[in-house]
Amino acid sequence: MAEPYNVLFLCTGNSARSIIAEAILNKTGAGKFHAHSAGSQPKGKVNPHALQLLQSLGYDTADMRSKSWNEFAKDGAPRFDFVFTVCDNAAAEACPVWPGQPMTAHWGIADPAEAKGTPAEVALAFKEAYRLLNQRISVFTALPLRSLDQLSLTHKLRQIGEMEGATKVGERS
Repeated sequence: MAEPYNVLFLCTGNSARSIIAEAILNKTGAGKFHAHSAGSQPKGKVNPHALQLLQSLGYDTADMRSKSWNEFAKDGAPRFDFVFTVCDNAAAEACPVWPGQPMTAHWGIADPAEAKGTPAEVALAFKEAYRLLNQRISVFTALPLRSLDQLSLTHKLRQIGEMEGATKVGERS
């Protein structure tokens, strides 16, 4: 079997969306993908609503942590095949140079950590973020990656980012 693809999900705080995406891809793409997440300005802890949602869906959250993208720009860090930004702020920031020139795309969705209202409304925002990320990751994992040329793959990755619920860089979530 071929080596798994290394994927990095980026968000500014690395506390909710990127953590959720990392969990989804590591579970649904096990063996084919190895996902990581990081932030440009990590919060230092995973959002408790994200942890609660993932645990309720059967994900192991024991090793999840909020970390800086600098951790993955050091010698000995995984060489990434794909880097996806899931928040508009991270997409607009100057990212480190990733070794190996990974394919990149923006898959922005609204930040559930910004949700206000009742506990049920906040929980619903996290469920919606999970649903949208799961949808994108399902399409991504179904792509015939080894048989697509780079231009076709770039186009497909961007199309995934434009799926339902997409935000645009510069829009407020």
